[in-house]
Amino acid sequence: MTQASLARAGELQQRFLHVRQATVALSAPLSAEDLMVQSMPDASPGKWHLAHTTWFFEHFVLGRRPGHRPRHPEWLVLLNSYYQSVGPMHARPQRGLLSRPTLAQVLDYRRYVDDAVSEWLGSSDDPELASLVELGINHEQQHQELLLTDIKHALWCNPMRPAYAEKAPAPSTEAAVAMRFVTGAEGVVEVGHDGDGFAFDNETPRHRTLLQPHALANRLVTNAEYRAFVHDGGYREAGLWLSDGWATVQAEAWQHPLYWDDALATEFTLAGVRPIDPDAPVCHLSYFEADAFARWAGARLPTEAEWETAARGLPLRGNLQERGRLQPQAATAGEGLLQMYGDVWEWTGSPYVSYPGFKPLPGSLGEYNGKFMNGQWVLRGGSCVTPCDHLRASYRNFFPPHARWQFAGIRLGHDR
Repeated sequence: MTQASLARAGELQQRFLHVRQATVALSAPLSAEDLMVQSMPDASPGKWHLAHTTWFFEHFVLGRRPGHRPRHPEWLVLLNSYYQSVGPMHARPQRGLLSRPTLAQVLDYRRYVDDAVSEWLGSSDDPELASLVELGINHEQQHQELLLTDIKHALWCNPMRPAYAEKAPAPSTEAAVAMRFVTGAEGVVEVGHDGDGFAFDNETPRHRTLLQPHALANRLVTNAEYRAFVHDGGYREAGLWLSDGWATVQAEAWQHPLYWDDALATEFTLAGVRPIDPDAPVCHLSYFEADAFARWAGARLPTEAEWETAARGLPLRGNLQERGRLQPQAATAGEGLLQMYGDVWEWTGSPYVSYPGFKPLPGSLGEYNGKFMNGQWVLRGGSCVTPCDHLRASYRNFFPPHARWQFAGIRLGHDR
C-alpha cells in the first residue's frame, strides 16, 4: 500500500469506528427493556437496529473475505431486513418478540464485527471494500435516526411518558422570522448526485429537468401556524384532503399532529412532555397533513427538483443530530432560505420514482432503494436527529404518505 492509500484507509477506518461508536452512544440512555420494545409494525426495537447494522457489515463486507464464516449462523434470519435475494427473514412486526439474542450478546457481536472490519480496512487498499464500507456507514447513520424516532414512539406509548433524555432545549424567546417567499430558479436545471463523494443509487444519475416559475418559503411552517389550521377546522374539511388522506383521517381519528395533546398545549418530545413552542417548526406530520395544510394556506408543497436546486450551494449546517437538541428549533433571524438542513424533513410534492437512466446497485444491494419506488413520497433536508455528514443537497428520503412518526414537516411553495 502506498502512503496515500494508507492515509485513505486510515481515514475510512476512523470514520467507520466513529459512526459505530455513535450508535452505541445513542442507545446508552436506554435500558435493555427499552431496547426490546416495538411499538408498531413500522418501527423496530433498538436492539434490532444495533444488531441489523452489524449483520449488514458482516454479510456485505466480511462476507467477501475468503474463508469468512458467520459469527452466529442462527441469527441470519433474525437480522435480515428485506433482502429477499439473501435469504429468509423474521417477520418485521414480530421483531419485538426477540428476547434472544440478549443485549449483551448483540453488543459482543458488534465488537467482534467492528474489530474484524477495522483490521481488514487497515491492511487493504481495495476500492470495492472501501465502497462497501462507506455504504455500510451511511446505512448505519440511517438506523441511528430510526433508533431515535422509533424509541420516541415507544416511550410515547407508555402512559408515564418517560423521557429519552431529561435535558430539553429552551423554547424560543424570540418570534420566528416572518414568512416570505423567495423566487426560485426556472428553466432547465440539472439535479441528482454530481459524482463528488458518496451518494445512494437513488440519487443518480444526474439529469436535466425543467423548473416552472415558482417561489419557496424562507422558513418552515411553525406550530402556531399549524395550530391555526387545526382551529380553523382543517381536520374536518374534506375538501382540503386527498381522497386517501381523508379516508385515513377518518379511520385513524386524526385531529392534530402526532404527539400533541388534545388541548393543543403540550407535545411529547425525546425530553418528555413539554409545552408546544409556537415558533418552532411543526413536525410529525404525514404527507397527507402537509398537503392539506398547503391547500388551506393557498400554497403547495415544493417539488424535489425545486428544493434541490435551491439547496445546492447552501452551507450544510443547521439543527442536526450533532447539536444534541433532538427537537426542532425556531428560525428567529437570518436572510434568504432558512432551515434547509435540519429541524424537520420536508415533504415534497414529488412521488418517489426513479430518475431517467437509473440503475440499482448490482447483486443483493440492488434491493436497497429501487424496489421501494412505489406508493411513497420524497422528503428532503434532514432533521434534528439526522447526522450532519450523512446529508447532501441530492439526498432523497422517502416514506409512505400516511407515515407520521418521523420528524417531518412543511416548507410551502407556490407558482409564480
